[in-house]
Amino acid sequence: MIKAIPIGDYFIEPLALAPMAGVTDRPFRQICRQYGAGYTVSEMVASDTSLWTTNKSIFRLNHDGEPSPKTVQIVGYDPEMLAEAARMNMARGAQIIDINMGCPAKKVCNRLAGSALMQDEELVARILQAVVNAVPIPVTLKTRTGWNRDNKNGVTIAKIAEDSGIQMLAIHGRTRADKYEGVAEYDTIAAIKQAVSIPVIANGDIDCAEKALSVLQHTGCDGIMLGRAAHGRPWIFREIRHYLSTQLKLPPPSLQERANVIYHHVCALHDFYGEALGVRFARKHIAWYGEHLDNSKAFVQQFHRLTTPLEQRAAVKAFFAI
Repeated sequence: MIKAIPIGDYFIEPLALAPMAGVTDRPFRQICRQYGAGYTVSEMVASDTSLWTTNKSIFRLNHDGEPSPKTVQIVGYDPEMLAEAARMNMARGAQIIDINMGCPAKKVCNRLAGSALMQDEELVARILQAVVNAVPIPVTLKTRTGWNRDNKNGVTIAKIAEDSGIQMLAIHGRTRADKYEGVAEYDTIAAIKQAVSIPVIANGDIDCAEKALSVLQHTGCDGIMLGRAAHGRPWIFREIRHYLSTQLKLPPPSLQERANVIYHHVCALHDFYGEALGVRFARKHIAWYGEHLDNSKAFVQQFHRLTTPLEQRAAVKAFFAI
């Protein structure tokens, strides 16, 4: 059973949804919360506050109506810019700041941000200290096991984080060089948990209830974080929660329940993003939902050709006969 852990003035239940750019927007975070996620984090927001007037940043900074604590993830490479981003996010309602040192995307790492920072332990320390000193609210860190398989410095980074005042770590069980290839390993995460006294959450390849339990047992971590496994399957949090409490598998949601979730998700995307962007984001999520539905290939292909919210909503209703 996962127990709530104190982070500053808050208690969080570390059955968490991983922050994923272009995926874990406010509508998806809210659905995952409804289905048992105890903790969610915003999509990463650039530390360069001059970019916050772009549509992308405006949507990513929107956490209206979400439950406390509202956690915003920031990404960058300059300590002062990250510190200022933390201050400004706090002013906009953020209650926890999370620093991204886990993203392996080329466009992020090419600017020495995300997981690329793990190469420079001195810079990591300066960044963490600057952000922690900039705000009175808790600061957490998401990172990986190392830069590459020959340089797994996750334990060193974790100790730097604890010394800098970071209050929780989320560790993806791959190096930056691994990106999302191969399989996650949990020995390094277990070593990190042993090396620090702050809470540690394990992330990477946790895709079912049984895997969640085995990772918790193997690493000794305080919680788990799911990313890609939640694509098209937000109810996975409910399934894991039930299994960890009872050691019994929960039956999958009925077709009617899935129909309701998918329809309301599509509607929420239209409402949140507006017509043009909402239609585009809905296509992506429908493709993921389709991976878990029988006989959905033709429906998904048809859905991708639709260009208005009315057409998309009608298509979902027709497929599920609702």
